[in-house]
Amino acid sequence: MSDRRNARSVLGSVAVALVTTTSAYALDEVSMGTGWLAQAEHGGFYQAVADGTYEKHGLKVTILMGGPQSPNRARLIAGQVQFIQGSTLGALDAVANEIPTTTVAAIFQKDPQALLAHPGVGIDTIADLAKLETIFLGGDGYDTFFRWLKATYPGFRDSQYKPYTYNPAPFIADPASGQQAYITSEPLNIKKQAGWDPQAFLLADYGYTGYATTIETQVDLVENKPDLVKRFVEASIIGWYNYLYGDNAAANELIKTDNPEMTDEQIEYSIAQMKKYEIVLAADAKEKGIGCMTDERYAGFYKAMVDAGVLDGTLDLSKAYTTQFVCKGVGMDLYKDMAAN
Repeated sequence: MSDRRNARSVLGSVAVALVTTTSAYALDEVSMGTGWLAQAEHGGFYQAVADGTYEKHGLKVTILMGGPQSPNRARLIAGQVQFIQGSTLGALDAVANEIPTTTVAAIFQKDPQALLAHPGVGIDTIADLAKLETIFLGGDGYDTFFRWLKATYPGFRDSQYKPYTYNPAPFIADPASGQQAYITSEPLNIKKQAGWDPQAFLLADYGYTGYATTIETQVDLVENKPDLVKRFVEASIIGWYNYLYGDNAAANELIKTDNPEMTDEQIEYSIAQMKKYEIVLAADAKEKGIGCMTDERYAGFYKAMVDAGVLDGTLDLSKAYTTQFVCKGVGMDLYKDMAAN
């Protein structure tokens, strides 16, 4: 996740085995910076390290785990890492600030961002959340998706906002409140603490169409080493198919090594939620493969953000992403085989 739990940022796992002499490529060393502490939401990248998929694509990959105030985006800009976990908004913000980075794949077709409410208090739709007295939001959430909510659904207002400190206790104690959350994580923690399941509204299912867990890189790398970018993207896609639908035990061990606070229960829950809500395999990814992006999705999301006052309408959208490495059906044969078994 790109916005949660206070913990240290440490170096992640390293693929150390050498490529065999039958490999079609020389071994290129690259680094991937994630947006938060190691977790199932990064599982496909860890899978591609653990099962040798990156190595089969001629890559030695180091995963640099993110965390609070993680410098991974700054490292990408400085050329210290080659890839980072990003988002559609992050890519558009880079264009606005004339930063020469671009998105080359969108692993999450749906942003896992959700809003939670107490059960049994008359909150049955996302529009009903406007009735609440308080919604606990992080600063980024207030400046982005809450603006979108105000522009899209009548009744949401600034007076509802209270800072979210990533501690669910204030939300649990107040039935007239809501809270931001990742659909893959916080609901489990709340149930363990409160004894009840919160009502959960996934913003992506109500029109918030930005991609998440995208793969961003430098424009220079796309222009001068497109084959390296292609191999990293395709290996990552295969890693995600294998993580979600194959044997992910080794990847989960790497995740827990990097983040000792991560539990098997949380990993299992997150994977189940990613499948339930079709976070990875939805929309165009069902037909054209994990990671797929389209011009229509980007244009629609950009317009929504302009209408909500999050972005201005002068950006060159084409600089935010490229579809040259995705939507080619990579890994879909593996998925069909795993699904058949």
